[in-house]
Amino acid sequence: MSHTPPHIASSANIGSNSPIIPDSPSNPPSPDSSRDVPLLNLNSPSPRRRNNNNSSMPPSSSSSVGFPSSSSASGRNSPAAGTPRERKQSNPLSQFRNNNLPSSYSGSGSAGGGGGGPSGMSSRSSATSSTTLKGGPGSFSRSTRARLSSTGMGGGPNPKGKDRYSDAPEQEDDRDREEEEVGMPAGMGGRGESDGEFDEGWLGREDEDENVGLLAGDKQRSPTSQPKVTSQTHRRSLLSYFSLSSQPSTKPRTIPFNNPAFSSSSGYPANIVRNQKYNVVSFLPLVLYEQFKFFFNLYFLLVALSQFVPALRIGFLATYVVPLAFVLLVTIGKEAFDDYKRYLRDQSANSTRYLILHAGSSSSSSHSHHLSTPSPPTKSVPSSKLKVGDLVILEKNQRVPADMVLLRTSDPSGSCFVRTDQLDGETDWKLRLAVEGTQGLGRSVGGGGGEDGGAAGTAGGEEITNTLEASGDEKLLSLDGEVYAAAPTKDIHTFVGNITLRSLGGSVSPLTAENMLWANTVLAAGSCVGMVVYTGRETRAVMNTSQPGTKMGLLEVEINRLAKILCAVTFTLSVILVALNGFRGQWYVYVFRFLILFSSIIPISLRVNLDMGKTVYAHQIMTDSEITGTIVRTSTLPEELGRIEYLLSDKTGTLTQNEMELKKLHLGTMSYAVDSMDEVAHQLSTALGVPLDADGKPKHGRTTSLATGVTMATRGRRDMSSRVKDVVMALGLCHNVTPVIDEDKSITYQASSPDEVAIVRWTESVGLTLTARDRTSMVLTTAAGQEFSFEILEVFPFTSESKRMGIVIRDLQTNEITFYQKGADVVMAKIVAYNDWLEEECGNMAREGLRTLVMARKRLSEELWVEFEEAHREARVSLGDRNEAVARVISAYLEKDLELLGVTGVEDKLQDDVRMTIELLRNAGIKIWMLTGDKIETATCIAISTKLVARNQYIHQIAKLKSPADARDELEFLQSKLDCCLVIDGESLQLCIEHFRDDFIELSTKLSAVVACRCSPTQKADVARLIRAHTKKRVCCIGDGGNDVSMIQAADVGVGIVGKEGRQASLAADFSINQFSYLTKLLVWHGRNSYKRSAKLAQFVIHRGLIISVIQAVFSSVFYFSPIAIYQGWLMVGYATAYTMLPVFSLVLDRDVNEDVALLYPELYKELTKGRSLSFKTFFTWLMISVYQGGAIMIASLVLFESEFLNIVSISFTSLVLNELIMVAVEVTTWHTLMILSEVVTLCLYVISILFLPEYFDLSFVMTTRFIWKVALIVAISAAPLWAIKIIKGKFAPTQYAKLRDF
Repeated sequence: MSHTPPHIASSANIGSNSPIIPDSPSNPPSPDSSRDVPLLNLNSPSPRRRNNNNSSMPPSSSSSVGFPSSSSASGRNSPAAGTPRERKQSNPLSQFRNNNLPSSYSGSGSAGGGGGGPSGMSSRSSATSSTTLKGGPGSFSRSTRARLSSTGMGGGPNPKGKDRYSDAPEQEDDRDREEEEVGMPAGMGGRGESDGEFDEGWLGREDEDENVGLLAGDKQRSPTSQPKVTSQTHRRSLLSYFSLSSQPSTKPRTIPFNNPAFSSSSGYPANIVRNQKYNVVSFLPLVLYEQFKFFFNLYFLLVALSQFVPALRIGFLATYVVPLAFVLLVTIGKEAFDDYKRYLRDQSANSTRYLILHAGSSSSSSHSHHLSTPSPPTKSVPSSKLKVGDLVILEKNQRVPADMVLLRTSDPSGSCFVRTDQLDGETDWKLRLAVEGTQGLGRSVGGGGGEDGGAAGTAGGEEITNTLEASGDEKLLSLDGEVYAAAPTKDIHTFVGNITLRSLGGSVSPLTAENMLWANTVLAAGSCVGMVVYTGRETRAVMNTSQPGTKMGLLEVEINRLAKILCAVTFTLSVILVALNGFRGQWYVYVFRFLILFSSIIPISLRVNLDMGKTVYAHQIMTDSEITGTIVRTSTLPEELGRIEYLLSDKTGTLTQNEMELKKLHLGTMSYAVDSMDEVAHQLSTALGVPLDADGKPKHGRTTSLATGVTMATRGRRDMSSRVKDVVMALGLCHNVTPVIDEDKSITYQASSPDEVAIVRWTESVGLTLTARDRTSMVLTTAAGQEFSFEILEVFPFTSESKRMGIVIRDLQTNEITFYQKGADVVMAKIVAYNDWLEEECGNMAREGLRTLVMARKRLSEELWVEFEEAHREARVSLGDRNEAVARVISAYLEKDLELLGVTGVEDKLQDDVRMTIELLRNAGIKIWMLTGDKIETATCIAISTKLVARNQYIHQIAKLKSPADARDELEFLQSKLDCCLVIDGESLQLCIEHFRDDFIELSTKLSAVVACRCSPTQKADVARLIRAHTKKRVCCIGDGGNDVSMIQAADVGVGIVGKEGRQASLAADFSINQFSYLTKLLVWHGRNSYKRSAKLAQFVIHRGLIISVIQAVFSSVFYFSPIAIYQGWLMVGYATAYTMLPVFSLVLDRDVNEDVALLYPELYKELTKGRSLSFKTFFTWLMISVYQGGAIMIASLVLFESEFLNIVSISFTSLVLNELIMVAVEVTTWHTLMILSEVVTLCLYVISILFLPEYFDLSFVMTTRFIWKVALIVAISAAPLWAIKIIKGKFAPTQYAKLRDF
């Protein structure tokens, strides 16, 4: 390691105590940082926070996991040990490696040849160095150093009296982090989901699996003393027992390089994944609480317990205990099995092994750029043992285990690609950049930092390159510096921090989101080294997910409410009977005995029947041949599918296929559609001077000079060929696309936006192919093989604020400098020169559902470029409002009077039958919201193309609201536009909800459609909860990516689509489908049947209990109000099972309309959402029916069989069973073969059972004709009036569905 020069040493401690760019409003992140998505704050009660000032939390008594002895490391089985790696790693950037290494890396080493002085510095390096403060720390003026010192940023005394790393959280008990051998499950190895499977590791809230000490007082710790170990360290709090985690830290952190003491005692959360809902201690209490918090189950428990009291026992004990025990055992077993599967998934994720750089270990493995050469010292550790400050090596297709700062990559440019589909739902690869200072470590070995030295340094081939890479990684272990990171937040698009490298001259570089690898993303190509910054529950992935709760259907809530009414009826009836008897003797015992006698009013069989019915519905859904692949993961919610009133949908991958295609190109006076793209290719070939064959195709092997096109462009009247060439060249240059050459020599494109990929593919189709691209250069090739090389001078990335993207390039053939820019028409219209067609044509394309991009350019002189470059550099290193300063410079120098080249229209292909599905669901009365992280313009186009917005419907956009007054004005305007479609961004959504929550939700829920853009995963979930809480209606959420999991879990019904973004949403959802159009049948048909059948089944089971209780009440009244059961033993068991269960349960096969009618008239679905199938009205109707039939059967039995009074049991029970069989037949709408079979089998079973129950039936009496006709008369009295009423009602007052039943 090189020594610090004396003139720098005096100020080398600048930034050692606190960051050079503090986390404050006055110092925002770098302008290169990505868009900032505001988070939605619903002011919900926060979980209990851990006291970060706890003075009694001692450091770990065990050795650091990240830095064990080399002997322990060598005893491990590395995932790569003994396995030879491929010589050539597939890296999309590898083909762009130059022999001339970037000169900005030349000053990091001094062991080799040519120097890294000014002579070796390229002309561009100083202009593009945006991450190093101007002049370096040694060049600060005296006033600047005084100012930094006064703010705690200089080398002066620390005003707080703390050491350099005292901003870390206080320490927790860490004894669970002792070194241990963790077995690695088969098939893991840190790999991604290449086979379509996904480890559900990040689905729920991450809870630390460590011993969390009890919260202590607020005693301040001495800066130099170590915390005292107390007995509190070894206690487990109630929070840890019941899986409740504390909040992530709210303090920023400063992380030193290569400091084992910091890594072992920092007190940051363990990097473990924990999705289990229970632990060993909490399982039984929580499961039982979930079951008995409902009155329905609690009532059965009390009745069952009462049978253990001899004075209250009535009949068989098993009659009351066994059904309840059966239901509980099934529920407990299911919960235990589900939680065990979560445990196995957690173990798989936590035991995935990774390589970390470790000075105390011998090399245990090698990564891709360390092949046949010495490797840096590494050790293999499980993911759960990674700590803040560890240097982790990642290979291609490895999942990132924690939030990390990217230090080095295998590509010389310091670039790498990551897949973020499970974090933000976007399938395109994202470009990430390594820190410039650490990327350049070891690059000057064997060659200079200049152009010649760079060439000499790599002339030795791949083996020398690998040696340099290995040397650079090893130098990380001797690096003196630190990383400052702001407190963990949920926002995945921003990061505020910096890195100080004292061993490299004390350089301080800002860190943005482009330098970060977020946990749960996947390294798409190459290999890299990163420093762990956030672990466990403090990672962005975990903070953007929520703990899945137990979902309960609305039908169960309604039945639970009815059970309370039935209990009140039971208690009232018991008291009345005891009162009529004059409260004699132990009247309170009689009250309890009557309560038990009438307990059948709330039959335990209701729960069993409903659960079995849900199983049937789930089976019917999963075996439906028209929605193949559908999986029911939560079998308790099929009825909810018939009650949905709000549908919240993701956009990318759910409504769209995320496949873009350029459909239109408009040049002002000429428009080209898909069928005329051949003309574009012809015009381009003519302008480029490419000769054509007889078929109009370019001839290969012959090229001409570009002068032909230039000559055409200089004519007095520019012809169409030249204009086509200009716009195609602009489209081929203005983007952030990187070409990837596959093994079969084909070219694929990767970019953060699918729009850009679509445009570059289009330019290839018309004859201009992007063949090479790195950070400083780009090569375009014509169809005839002619190459155009360009130097990339500056790139201005797209942001949600600017809505445009620009690039400055130098044509290496002509040395001309050109600024190209593309963006949304709303911003480009103010930048381009005056024209009379832009607004009209963009409107036409938008109405077709196309995403419009306006292309423009400006030629720059050398003097203007140098002037701009100087102003731009000053703006980028300013400590004020950096973003605004950069925007001002760009606007002043570049964005003035741009030449308008053309407008493109790109179509995002929709999923199959999306338009028809949305139209049908809207006709069914379902209000549809689209929640997306995409831009407002993109979301609006998709809303139009999917017909979410009706033709000619007004679209009202609300974006970038800054004050509550603005929000109030927008809401007032919305009150007069309730027929519009609202498009709102996340920032404005947050403002409206914070200040006008009730008004906003009241208005937005009245709108036919709402599109919320720039939503984070947490915002999506919060919107779903807000709609549920305000409207009390059923909300369904559908998505296909990991970013949709929180929303899916927050909904009443979550639907996941198995798509290109993996299976995470599918695994977390209640229902998994293969495409959006399956929703139609899932809701309109299966949802209808499930709800209608369960409602009818529940009411019939209640009726079955009520009628026998009425018979018991009449019997007790006749026999002097004595609490004696009329039916005991096997009769009661048989009545609830063998004698009535099959016919009653067969109602789950009934349907009120056929499938074609339900799908043809979706308006029928609206009736279901009103809940009329099971309401207080229907309940009291069945209550009256039960009272009438029970009273009729008992009284008629007493009247008709007065002489056979001793046989009253057999008389009334036979009438009761036959009445129930007839009532099932009355309620059936559409007969099924199994329904008829169940009726016949049950009747035969009852007749046969009479022969085996002589204690209840006198065969000599039962076989008489008098018994048969009198029983028939009793049944006719009880059932015939109801059948007649049904026929009359169907004739004169039919329901809506009855009119269409025979359609």
